[in-house]
Order: sequence, then structure tokens, then C-alpha cells
Amino acid sequence: MTFLANQTFPNYIIDFMSSEWILNNIIVVAVVVLFLIIGRKLSTQNNTRVTYLMGVILFFSSVITPLRTALNGDWNMATDLPFHLCGISGLICSFLPFIKRKQFLFDFVFYSGIIGGIMSVLTPQMNGYDGSHFAYLEYYVRHVLILLLPLYMFKYLNIQPSRYSSLKSFLILNILMIIIMPLNFYLGSNYMYLAEPPQVDNPLVIGVWPYYLLWFEVFILGLMAAFYGLSTLKLNVKHSN
Repeated sequence: MTFLANQTFPNYIIDFMSSEWILNNIIVVAVVVLFLIIGRKLSTQNNTRVTYLMGVILFFSSVITPLRTALNGDWNMATDLPFHLCGISGLICSFLPFIKRKQFLFDFVFYSGIIGGIMSVLTPQMNGYDGSHFAYLEYYVRHVLILLLPLYMFKYLNIQPSRYSSLKSFLILNILMIIIMPLNFYLGSNYMYLAEPPQVDNPLVIGVWPYYLLWFEVFILGLMAAFYGLSTLKLNVKHSN
């Protein structure tokens, strides 16, 4: 199947280990480390306010970006709906700090947000990039926040992934794939990269359609299990102390 890419603006890809890639990732690591250092100095109440700020920024990003695209006359259902995994994670993260019963949603973005955010900054592909500083900055701010917010809540608000959360999140991810794949065929879109693999050199993408999706399933399940294992290390260390 051939999907309908943005006809006005091409995708912008930052090559792995290029000078631009190195500079951007140094900045990303510095920002994440800075937030985590600051979080150690703050009270739980103030750390909660920090997550509110992250949520508000993600919410305005979710609204302003498509609105800006629409006002420019470039909005298209096949490319601009928030149905990529990071778009879904960004919407969830924008509301997550403000809701009381957040365990179910936190479990999902603990994996989708952190893994998706890391992959997006390591293998950046800006779809329909219009060449503006706003679009460039928005890409990085959004993807850094969707990985930082669940990590920050885990570290400083004592919200832990629940038991079997990796398996539950993997199931939810597959349900989303089942819903979005036929939508891609209907719209001619490539949401969640289910119609064609991303153009970036991503080590998790092996082969052509549909085989890369099978490898994607294997890698994602392994990463989710690994992240859950890492999350339990914190609990074990805490209990031993």
C-alpha cells in the first residue's frame, strides 16, 4: 500500500551520529538530567506542580500544532490526526497529572511514552516538517516531555507500574494497532507506521511490510519487560534500605 504523505512539506530526518544529531541529543540529555536533579530538591507538592506544567505544555502542543497546520491550509486527515503512538501518549500525558485515578493510564505511558520518546530523539523523523523553528522545537519539546513526565512521576511522586502492566500495555498497543491499521487503509495514512516503516534508520525496524511489524512486536514486548524489571529494582533497593 502507498500512503499519502504530506504533499506540501517533506519529512525531515536527522541522520544518526551527524553533528546535528549529537548536538540535539546532548541538549536532550542535559534537559532530562537537569529536571531530575531539580526534582530531588523539591517537595512532593512542588514536584506535582512540575508535572502540571509538563501536562499544560503537552496539552497546548496537542492543540496549537494541528491548529497552526489548519490555519496554514495544510491540515490533512491522512497525516495530521494524533494517531501516532507518540501523539496518543502526548494526549494521555497532557491530562495524566490532573486526574486522580491515573494508574491505568500511567501504566501505558510509562512504556509508550518513555520508549517512544527515547526512540523519537534517537531516530528523529519530523513528518511534514515546514522548516520553521517552531515545528523543530515543538518536536523535541513534545517528545522529551512524553518520556520525562512518566519518569518524573515514577521517581518523585512514587507512582509505580502495576503488576503485569507491561503485558497489559502490550495488549492495549495491539488493540490500537487493530483499530488503526484498517483506518490507515481507509485514509491512505501511515499512523503508528503500520502501513510502511519509518524512513529513519531504526534498529527496531527489520524487513518490509508486514514482517517488520512482527519484529516490532518482539522488540517492544522485550523492552516493556525490561522497563518493568528496571522499575522493580527501585522498589527492591528502597525496601532493602
